[in-house]
Amino acid sequence: MAGRSRPRRYAAVTTWCAARGVSGAAPDGAELVRTDRDDPAGLAPLVSEKFDAVVDTATMSYPWVRDALRALGPTAGHWTFVSTVNVYSDVETMGQTTAAPVREHLLAGGGDRTPERYWAIKVAGENAVRGLMGDRAFVVRPGLITGPRDEHDRFGYWVARISHGGRVAVPDADEQPIQYIDVRDLAEWIIDAGERRLGGTFNGIGPAQPLGELFNGIARAVGPADTELVKVPADVLVANGVIPWAGPKSLPLWAPPGYHGFCSHDVSASFAAGLRQRPLADAVTGALAWERELGLGRPRKAGLTRAEEAALLG
Repeated sequence: MAGRSRPRRYAAVTTWCAARGVSGAAPDGAELVRTDRDDPAGLAPLVSEKFDAVVDTATMSYPWVRDALRALGPTAGHWTFVSTVNVYSDVETMGQTTAAPVREHLLAGGGDRTPERYWAIKVAGENAVRGLMGDRAFVVRPGLITGPRDEHDRFGYWVARISHGGRVAVPDADEQPIQYIDVRDLAEWIIDAGERRLGGTFNGIGPAQPLGELFNGIARAVGPADTELVKVPADVLVANGVIPWAGPKSLPLWAPPGYHGFCSHDVSASFAAGLRQRPLADAVTGALAWERELGLGRPRKAGLTRAEEAALLG
């Protein structure tokens, strides 16, 4: 959770980062306030502050959202809640706006991190933020987030793998839609929204494009001259135990036909409200720099190992 407050003398703006502080570091220019959001009084050190803007990235705890709103909401000028496109109940229909139906909410804390619990808790968080903050609420529903600090190995898998060149196994699904947003573009929009007091609920993701076009763009940006994208039919992938989207032995970003709505939300309102997406080449080179920092040969959470890919292509 981050926020910008004006001290009581109103002489300057202070940026606070409220976190456990057990890993990583507060962003440059921000003051770390160690908090335990599992403690209902964990945000007590910040209650006396008046915040111009608050950004809550609570992942899987409705009480975190509820308690933060109680402590900081009454005097906050603006409130961003980072949700997810997974809140939509229909994953098949393409081009849905934020008016599309969402899943049932769940008023719960942590527990097992199943996709269903995660989605339902995000719905509950959205409802709480809109209920208290009204037109001061900015609810953002991102999808696939790429770029620096991304450790999910989905977009990053393709950038790293294609940068090695040679024969690259890709799903034979050129026309499948796909959307992504570089984390730097998303962060800039969130900051801009706080400064402009932008309210509403928005899909925080880039425009849908064909999956084949994305792969070709990555190859143009970082692929050596010998790069060959080898299309593997879906039935061959399934027969060889390759799974869609994410996880071990997967081809990331490949989505079965019944899930194309998950990859193609309407973002016209978001771009009208100031969201911008950098060129694909910039997103790819930024992702590759981060992949190299992590180590290109590391064990991955998603994708094929080189041995698995060789067996598939063989």
